[in-house]
Amino acid sequence: MATQSPFSLAAGLLEQFGAGLQPPPWVIDELQHRLVLFLNHVLMQEPEAQARLARQKGREVRMQWRGFNLQLCSTPAGLLELVAGTAQPDLLLTVTEGSPFALAQAALRGDKPAVRIEGDVQLAAEVNWLVDHVRWDVEEDLSRLIGDAPAHALGRAARGAAEALQQFVRSRPWPGADKAPA
Repeated sequence: MATQSPFSLAAGLLEQFGAGLQPPPWVIDELQHRLVLFLNHVLMQEPEAQARLARQKGREVRMQWRGFNLQLCSTPAGLLELVAGTAQPDLLLTVTEGSPFALAQAALRGDKPAVRIEGDVQLAAEVNWLVDHVRWDVEEDLSRLIGDAPAHALGRAARGAAEALQQFVRSRPWPGADKAPA
């Protein structure tokens, strides 16, 4: 008799629990505003990314996953602003994986989620360049708060923990791992 893995049981319970869970609109709105502030903070550290976004000023990108939507517009300064999702976007990016558990697994492995792309190809190429080349320099931000040496030590410890977690995720037989990607 085959026994069920505790990981697959936990994944099934999380899926059932998360399916009916919807945060209040004010929480979603606040999280979206904070995400835009964070993205702009990261973009301000990358002049090439700002220049690329400035060339796309006024263009709108909507990102969707399950019932969540985020519509952003590029500004003349090469930053992002949150816009009401009422207008037809120039680019629509839809994450096709519905399971938050599977998305978390892919992120821990360092994989990008599967995305359906509709709209302007040039804008899609710029967004892809941003995803591939713009990174948050956590150590730089930490060094402003606690100094260079402690920030470097924390960064080294965090990278070690992340590598160990990725190795653990890769070595486990996770539920649904035998399914072909959509």
